[in-house]
Amino acid sequence: MPSPLKFYLAGPEVFLPDARAILDAKADLTRTYGFEPLCPGDLTIPPAPTKHQFGLNISEVDEDFMNRADGVIANLTPFRGIAADPGTVFELGYMCGADKLVACYTNVAETHYQRTLAWYDGKLDRDVEGRMRGPDGHSLEDFDMIENLMLHGGVARRGGPVVVHAADPAALYTDLTGFEECLKALAERV
Repeated sequence: MPSPLKFYLAGPEVFLPDARAILDAKADLTRTYGFEPLCPGDLTIPPAPTKHQFGLNISEVDEDFMNRADGVIANLTPFRGIAADPGTVFELGYMCGADKLVACYTNVAETHYQRTLAWYDGKLDRDVEGRMRGPDGHSLEDFDMIENLMLHGGVARRGGPVVVHAADPAALYTDLTGFEECLKALAERV
């Protein structure tokens, strides 16, 4: 009997006060669908003489987890701003670059463009070429995608699920509906 596919569970959950409970719930759901979870919160980090070296150790162990995984399920729910957690963004890009199975979800229904509009408080102008720009002169990306086009597009072009779920704001990082939809889609695919 072949061993189950391993999925790296990427997302900002490691920063939450109840991180262990949420990561355990995600791991249990992953096993329910016949996959093996690899959770960043399960890391054993070698001690280090400095904070900087400890950070490098975490990065190395995370990359080892990703190298051992067959794919990733990335939580792209905006974190500390209008976009996904930057560590999760790196991890999703790493896995796309490694040509592994990729899936993503967000618990926010607004597109990247809609969130950017809100960030600029609607203060936009069109430039001479018709592009929307904020007061800082930066153009807005409007492609009807949940995140930056490279993230959403990277998953979609590889045939992975891109799940959008409008979670209750009180459960923004604990609602696992979108995560489970990714698992269902991946189980059907493999």
